[in-house]
Amino acid sequence: MPTIEVQGQRFQTNAELPAVGAAAPDALLVDRDLRDVRLHARLGETLLISAVPSLETPTCALSARKLNVRAAGLPAVRVLVISADLPFTQGRFALAEQLDALEMLSMMRDRSFAENYGLLIAEGPLAGLCARALLVIGPDARVAHARLVPDIAQEPDYDAALEAARRAAGAKPTAS
Repeated sequence: MPTIEVQGQRFQTNAELPAVGAAAPDALLVDRDLRDVRLHARLGETLLISAVPSLETPTCALSARKLNVRAAGLPAVRVLVISADLPFTQGRFALAEQLDALEMLSMMRDRSFAENYGLLIAEGPLAGLCARALLVIGPDARVAHARLVPDIAQEPDYDAALEAARRAAGAKPTAS
């Protein structure tokens, strides 16, 4: 099982992330209006998914702000931020931070997203929350990128995920 670091201690997640090229698993999530949303309902377009434990932590908040700015240049990509936060909390955060390029979704009713994507923290003080990761699902409903962040306090590799999203959406790669 993969592990993540939380304040210097290692804890397991529930499973491996889906492999690049694998079919994207489904999951039940909740939107800002408390409506159930199936992740598969978003398939057919390119999805950049930022999985975070809680937007009320500094690294998660910073990550959302950075993705909001960087995703504005990817109009063919839908950016989802998925956390265990209540939709009310997500909505207040998005409004206060003016995050208009992101769609916030909550795991409040169901942990299938974290379970199906191998991101459920299985033990320790954050057990039951989502580990930090960036995933890209292409319009073909296949995983184009999946990276777990090894230390919960670290930011993800935005460049790699954004490049994968550009490729999946059919955009030209950026020069490195």
